[in-house]
Amino acid sequence: MATGRPAGWPAIALAGPTASGKTALALELADRLRPQVALEIVSVDSALVYRGLDIATAKPNAAERAAVPHHLIDILDPEEAYSAARFVADARRLIAEIQGRGALPLLVGGTMLYIKALRDGLDAMPAADPALRRQIEVEAAERGWPALHAELATVDPQTAARLAPADAQRIQRALEVWRGTGRPLSQWQTRAAMGPRHGDAPALIALEPRSRAWLHERINERSATMLRDGLVEEVRRLRARPGMQATLPAARCVGVRQVWQTLETGAAGAGEAVPDTPVAALHGAVAAATRQLAKRQLTWLRSMSDRVVLTADDGDPLQVLQSTLMRLVDDAS
Repeated sequence: MATGRPAGWPAIALAGPTASGKTALALELADRLRPQVALEIVSVDSALVYRGLDIATAKPNAAERAAVPHHLIDILDPEEAYSAARFVADARRLIAEIQGRGALPLLVGGTMLYIKALRDGLDAMPAADPALRRQIEVEAAERGWPALHAELATVDPQTAARLAPADAQRIQRALEVWRGTGRPLSQWQTRAAMGPRHGDAPALIALEPRSRAWLHERINERSATMLRDGLVEEVRRLRARPGMQATLPAARCVGVRQVWQTLETGAAGAGEAVPDTPVAALHGAVAAATRQLAKRQLTWLRSMSDRVVLTADDGDPLQVLQSTLMRLVDDAS
């Protein structure tokens, strides 16, 4: 599709907390801009990369993906792991390819670590230590992740302050780094290995709600929809896959983790049925975890002072997004 701008479109990132309406807004923008502008979406979501996690991730459906080209969705089996470093390499390659087609790359998602890594570079970090990880997992099984979070707060309060007490994956990594190197994770995060931000780093538009209650209501609705559409069955299928473990990233996604834990509790005596847990309680657990995720995402966003803020729950976000996008395009010309 000709755009009149063969390879001059800059990359734009549209970020925001979960349930703020990023995907719908991006699709509306693509519809508004065509046929003058061809737009392609690059997912910035650490869960959308996994095949089979459709309900848990509110994955764009087949019609939406047919209407607008999407990238970095369904590229891995859930037994595999994805990383910020791999995302940066994939995103940079895709941005160049999309621009080479004369199209506009729009990066959409809420994995803030990926956005920061793409814009600021990756930190030089120590390699994983499998023995230390196993040791920490054993301790977590005995003491619980909140206790390990409290331990982390004594040695690395800066990292602990941005992690939820049940954020097993990140608490484990932070303690692993501390125990293995004697330096807290926060000291390693000093913008090193891949260098500082470059002039071609994506401009950041942040879709942020003015009202926290508005976002919480959307989260409640999304959680109810996920459960109604078959989230429990999706997680049951995930658990049945050979090689799947509760510690893998795909199993630790918000929504998946809460249902997994419920199924795990009842597996011994309930034949994989949800054990005596009212749907309302499961909904409450998923919604609460999602609210915690949204809070962390907003904290990340507010640390990025150069972002352009777009109000999610007031006015006409699409019109403002289009105007902002074209201004950024003009500034990049």
